[in-house]
Parts: sequence; C-alpha cells; structure tokens
Amino acid sequence: MIVRVLLAATLCAGWALHGISPAQSQAYPSKPIKMVVPFPPGGSVDVLARVISDRLGTVLGQSIVIENRGGGAGGSVGAKVVASADPDGYTILLTPGGSLTTGPAVHKNLGYDPLKAFVPVGLVMETPQAVSVYPGLPVKTMAEFVSHAKANPGKLNYGSSGAGGLTHFAVELFQARTGTSAVHIPFKGGAPSTAAVVSGEVDFAFANMTDAMPQIEAGTVRGLAVTSLERSPYFPDLPSVHEAVVPTFIVETWNGIMTASKTPEPVIRKLSEILIKMADDPEVKEVMRRAGANTVKTTPEQYRAQIHQEIAQWKPLIAEIAEKEKK
Repeated sequence: MIVRVLLAATLCAGWALHGISPAQSQAYPSKPIKMVVPFPPGGSVDVLARVISDRLGTVLGQSIVIENRGGGAGGSVGAKVVASADPDGYTILLTPGGSLTTGPAVHKNLGYDPLKAFVPVGLVMETPQAVSVYPGLPVKTMAEFVSHAKANPGKLNYGSSGAGGLTHFAVELFQARTGTSAVHIPFKGGAPSTAAVVSGEVDFAFANMTDAMPQIEAGTVRGLAVTSLERSPYFPDLPSVHEAVVPTFIVETWNGIMTASKTPEPVIRKLSEILIKMADDPEVKEVMRRAGANTVKTTPEQYRAQIHQEIAQWKPLIAEIAEKEKK
C-alpha cells in the first residue's frame, strides 16, 4: 500500500528537479480546459467530475468543460480522445482505476497502451468494497463466511456489476487466496447486483461502497468486512478482509486525473498541487462521504507507482481466469 504523505519539501524538490520556475507554472492555463469523462452523464464518475471541475476551475481561473464520451471497452472511447489530444494540459481525463489496470488485461485491442498514452496527475478519491451477504446466509463474520464457502464449494453464488469489472475480480482474487469457489452471476451495474443480495437471488457480493452502504445501514444486507487495508470510517465496526482472514488483501475503487503523454512537467505539477489541496476541501470531502469514499493526496509519482502495483496484482489473476474459461 502506497503511503500517501505529502511534505512541502517534496513539492519543492520536484519543482527544482525539473527546472520549473514560478513564471512557467503561472502561464497555464490561458484558455478553458476540457475534462473527458469516459462514461455517460449521471453516473458516479460523472458526478465526481462536476465537483472536481468546479474546484479546478475556481483555482485556475478558467472554465472546465466536461465532455462525456461513453462507449468502448472500459471507457476506451473517451480515453482515446485524451490519448490523441495535444499534450498541452488542455484535455484531461477523469478515469477509474480499472480502465488503467484490469481493463487492458481483459481487452487486448483498446487501441492504446495506458502506460504509454497517458501521464498521471493525481488520484482524487478512493473507496473500498464491502463484503455484503444475504441476511439469510448463516454467517456473521468473515471467518464463518470462509468456512461456510469451503464447506459448500460451488454451491454459493455471487453478484458483480459486470464480468471483467473490479467487483468481479475482487471475488476471484479472494477465492484464489482462500481456496473457495462460488458461481459468478454478472449484472448490469452495481445497484442491481446489490439488490440481488437483498432479495437472496445471490448469496453475496463484493460491492462498491456507494451501492453497499445504504443497504448495510438499512439492514437489508449483512456487511461482513471492507476491502481496504484499514477499516472504513463509515463502518468502523466492520473489519478489513486483510485484518480478518486474508493478510495483504486490498481492493479499492479509485478515480484519478490523467493527461496525454508528453504534457509539460510544469502543467502536471500545477494540476497535481491543486488536486492535493482540494483533498482538504470540506465540501469535496462531504460529497465523497455521501458516496462512502475518501479524498486522496498523491503526487504523480505515487499515482504511477500505484498503477504499476495494481497491474502486477491483477494481470496474472486475469490470465488465470481466462485459462479456466477456455477449459
């Protein structure tokens, strides 16, 4: 897990290292900035974009125009717009982690290499998943859940927001680490997947906190754990999977800002610094809280390291799943 501690000295050293002067950084931006959201309007990423664009625009003194470009595998249509844009910082991408880490391993023909087409600016939010089970399932702890699953191999089923997404791969990773096996039932989104746990159509789900939190609070599903390294401040009584049964098990949904490769370093640093300060904005934190998410502070280097770390975690698992499906 990357330690996200930002010291003033770190930023100063970074500016000095790249020979960046205050005058250079102040020259940007001189015109409106386009923020590409690779999903249709109205979704959680789009809502997040509205908040971020408002804060960025206020600080930069320029309007941030949101362009929703849904479509393609893992939001690839919108990502291609940014990948092919002029590398000047006037076209930026707000993207979930899966589009950069799991997506390329699943979809071989995206038309671009996420590690080469973009340069990281910074993360803006992250949220764990919540292990949610049907209340009628005879388990109340993660240890009981693992024991029950081992005693009933292939008899339990779980829901996800869709095959090839993080709520699918999180369960597959969990099963690989615990030696359990359940049947995957994909749904068209996190809300219907969670609703299926409520009704008992599926036995459990590793659901995004946005979908799981209202149901756990209402008692319509039983929350057993969260998938972050530490407990969630929104459910302090729920242990982490790492803490309860599988050490080092960490799966978090996150969103971050990327720009086209070869964007000037002064532009990257200026945007990064604003995102870091934005993480302390009370209104932004409240929006995140309502979604069960947390604001994040990362340098571009820390963001890049996290992407590489997660690719290393998911790539072999996805290859293993693909081999199983061929048999």
